[in-house]
Amino acid sequence: MEELYDPTRKPEMPMTEFEVDPVSGFAWLTGFLVLLIASLLGLVVGVSGEIGVIVVAAIAGIVAAIVGLTGLFTVSPNEAKVLQLFGEYKGTVRRPGLRWVNPFYSKVAISTRVRNFESGKLKVNDRNGNPIEIAAVVVWKVVDTAEALFHVDRYEHFVEVQSEAALRNLATGYAYDAHIEDELSLRGNTAEVAEHLRTEIQDRLFKAGVEVIEARISHLAYAPEIAGAMLQRQQADAIIAARAKIVEGAVGMVEMALGMLASQKLVDLDNEKKAAMVSNLLVVLCSDRGTQPIVNAAQHGH
Repeated sequence: MEELYDPTRKPEMPMTEFEVDPVSGFAWLTGFLVLLIASLLGLVVGVSGEIGVIVVAAIAGIVAAIVGLTGLFTVSPNEAKVLQLFGEYKGTVRRPGLRWVNPFYSKVAISTRVRNFESGKLKVNDRNGNPIEIAAVVVWKVVDTAEALFHVDRYEHFVEVQSEAALRNLATGYAYDAHIEDELSLRGNTAEVAEHLRTEIQDRLFKAGVEVIEARISHLAYAPEIAGAMLQRQQADAIIAARAKIVEGAVGMVEMALGMLASQKLVDLDNEKKAAMVSNLLVVLCSDRGTQPIVNAAQHGH
């Protein structure tokens, strides 16, 4: 009968790394080589003298030396070796050098170097529903070898899949461009978006024994089918913003000019003349073409 799921059942205890430091392998290497050479000499002597006891002892010494030599292994810098005995985790060796352990231990090498992963260009919709292309670079390393080896299947592939899933989820939470003041966007807030992406990827890779050092967007663009239309929209927004800035500056200059004329009493302007002057100044300041002055020349009859 199939066992039913029990929500009150406690999950199994997570397996975490613990470091072991085996003895140096140089003394064991020397001892096993001496035993192997002595056993070979004894085998020759035993066979030539037809001494069965020496032959048996020599064969046993050769087998022991060969088996003992299989317990030797090396650990490189920024590398770890995970030890197992018939499936049971026996610890992780991180200290570099030649080491010797029980010959029946299996040794799995795991790199602890810093690694890069660059996702492919993913096509997703941003928060406003616009199709965009996005890619990211993730810098990561293994910090817990036991979790990386025993908690997930193929931790390197797990990092790639979860990073792309986090990137897709991130893209749907932000607009490509901000159209509201103080709104976060993928293009305008790269630092905040990168930190959000790093945090989300780290949350997904926590049980895999992986530390995410950095994550940043490496490619961001509108999808080809709307790229032309969105470029025109960006250009229109830029023109409107520039025009607003020009008008704001022009109004300030007109106000300053009228104030200086009034304070220095250079000319007495009534409301009608002020309105005409304001109109002319705004035309001159806001026009995108060079203005031509017009000089009124009064004609007097003779």
